[in-house]
Amino acid sequence: MFKSIALPVVLLGVFAAAHADEGQWQPHQLPQLKSELKRIGITIPAEKLTDLTKHPMSAIVSLGGCSASFVSPDGLVVTNHHCAYGAIQRNATPEKNYIVNGFLAKTRAEELPGGPNTLVYVTDKVENVTDRVLKGLAPAMSGRERNEAVDSRVKALIAECETDKAYRCSVPSFHRGLEYYRIRQLMIRDVRLVYAPSDMVGDFGGDVDNYEWPRQTGDFSFLRAYVGKDGRPADPSPDNVPYKSKDFLVVSAEGLKNGDPILLAGYPGRTSRYKLPAEIRFARDASFPLRVSDMQADLAVIAAATKGNAQFDVRYASVVKGINNVLKKTQGLLDGFARKDIAAIKDVQDAEFRAWFNQPANQMGASKTLLADLDAVIAADMALSEEEFAYSVAANGDLLKSARTLYRLALEQQKPNAQRESGYQERDLSFIKARLTRLEQSFVPAVDEARFTASLQRYSKLAANTHPQGLDTLLPAPASVSALYKQTQLGDTAQRLAWMSKDPAAFKASDDAFIQLAVKMHDVAMSIENRRKEIDGNLERVIPQYMSSVIAWKKSQGKPVYPDANSTLRVTYGTVAPYSPRDGMVKGPFTTVQGIVEKHTGADPFIAPQNLLAAVKEQRFGVFKDPVLGTVPVNFLSSADTTGGNSGSAVMNKRGELVGLNFDSTYESITKDWYFDSAITRAIHVDIRYMLWVMKEVDHADNLLKEMKIKYPAK
Repeated sequence: MFKSIALPVVLLGVFAAAHADEGQWQPHQLPQLKSELKRIGITIPAEKLTDLTKHPMSAIVSLGGCSASFVSPDGLVVTNHHCAYGAIQRNATPEKNYIVNGFLAKTRAEELPGGPNTLVYVTDKVENVTDRVLKGLAPAMSGRERNEAVDSRVKALIAECETDKAYRCSVPSFHRGLEYYRIRQLMIRDVRLVYAPSDMVGDFGGDVDNYEWPRQTGDFSFLRAYVGKDGRPADPSPDNVPYKSKDFLVVSAEGLKNGDPILLAGYPGRTSRYKLPAEIRFARDASFPLRVSDMQADLAVIAAATKGNAQFDVRYASVVKGINNVLKKTQGLLDGFARKDIAAIKDVQDAEFRAWFNQPANQMGASKTLLADLDAVIAADMALSEEEFAYSVAANGDLLKSARTLYRLALEQQKPNAQRESGYQERDLSFIKARLTRLEQSFVPAVDEARFTASLQRYSKLAANTHPQGLDTLLPAPASVSALYKQTQLGDTAQRLAWMSKDPAAFKASDDAFIQLAVKMHDVAMSIENRRKEIDGNLERVIPQYMSSVIAWKKSQGKPVYPDANSTLRVTYGTVAPYSPRDGMVKGPFTTVQGIVEKHTGADPFIAPQNLLAAVKEQRFGVFKDPVLGTVPVNFLSSADTTGGNSGSAVMNKRGELVGLNFDSTYESITKDWYFDSAITRAIHVDIRYMLWVMKEVDHADNLLKEMKIKYPAK
């Protein structure tokens, strides 16, 4: 458990001098932040936050891309509306459009299956396994040999952990390969949709308001975790029963005010705080502009191919939403890089570090060629990533992706399970099946054909030196793509799934057009993959030495040291706070239901439900009325350090009670993934009072209000 983890010597004594809300901290680090938590007013003991088997951390769960928390003893889970969007869309039809109209199960029997991709992960054990991953690796190994040796050890650690099939285990690296932790999670496979408000509430403002402030979005929904009658995870079945969550968060409707402290717990995805200046410039000047252009083009193709067809719109709603979210974040990063020269800031930091490192007393056994080696491996990494991007553009079709996955699976299944590539072992088969099945809800042949045709055209315009060697002669001409869709059966779910059990010979003998194309493209894909292993192995050798030195350098300055986010459980903290995006302007920290009325135009995406507008007009605010604001708050800002993956994260008050859900950041904050600026970095949260008010006054979700333990303000 976290209690038993000893901090590496190089990290001891670093934390006491932290004086900003920066940091996505591993729970076991929090006792080192006692003075900080006390400074802002957190009263829950720091030691309590280190134990994953006790409240409140035992109530914090992952959805595999989003965060969530238990809010009742019967497995009721609250998260963002956009995190449950796949489950909502899966059950929606033009006749029962739960996206537009919302959904509420008044009884357990009415709850709807979330689908094979909707899972709940409960983290219960974390172990430092750095020695078992890294000890004894020969310095003379090639990059690929080192990468494969580490991968083999990681797979062995996972297999050892997963002898009980109720658990899913992983061994992510921290500090860019300096440390490894083995994480065990209970994986609940039967998850059902309980309640989601209309997207007129859950997605009010749509993509127009994404990353914007002021904001009035009720981005919340409810799921429920089910298990077998023995209390263990089981495949979906009508015989399953609600998971008995040992701990759950008390919901506090008592509210917050400006300056109040908050804790935020969840599973942040990826940050890049320790990237070098060259990596920032590459992202700013090359990688991100290409990705933005490609996503914009793909969205335009989908829009044209689905126009005027309600069924197509529903099928691609989740796909479009996902692309739009990544697009706006990537564009926001570019705008942030233009607004503040982060590369120049990093240049100064990098020069200071190199000057410090070049003093012999500070090299601490690191290679004397470390900095030159570092620059060389980073350059190689960036060069290969351009080829990888080009390949992804050329292969942008769901049927082609399915065929490639299936052929690779057939090849990997010829090996002993332990020697298979990660992602193709026995433990991964259910996930592959889920992805192949999920296509039922998000695929239309004509739309996929249009996307694949357009992507081939875009690929042909990319710089020739980024085209993977040998790929161009294998790809179909855009004009001939239509014939491929007439010569395939992979559009049928049963046919796709049937290929999971076939051997490589069957693929090579097949006359299915996409199977043939996948077989032809495989060698090029493997060439890229093997070069990636070589580069990653070299990165894994050099970067940890660099990070060890960076940590020592920061420690010498009394600065905080925390690992980049990597989709593992983290805790951050902050205060409810406004901000000034530019001179003469102050924003926040609260928005209210009056803002919904003001923004309501009757045209998408600013359409509010009529019963909500009526409740505001009649001032039916009840106990959810804020005494200072005089109305119901909708969203609020805090200085907490968040990123993608923190969507749905529990926002807790000083006592560890649920007061909000994280769902976004301000546009000015997007560059925090690369550089944390405490003056303007703000996370956006749903105020729990708005969620409860919508449940009571708009959707009449009285059954759920009764199920949760809610602390109402004293009268």
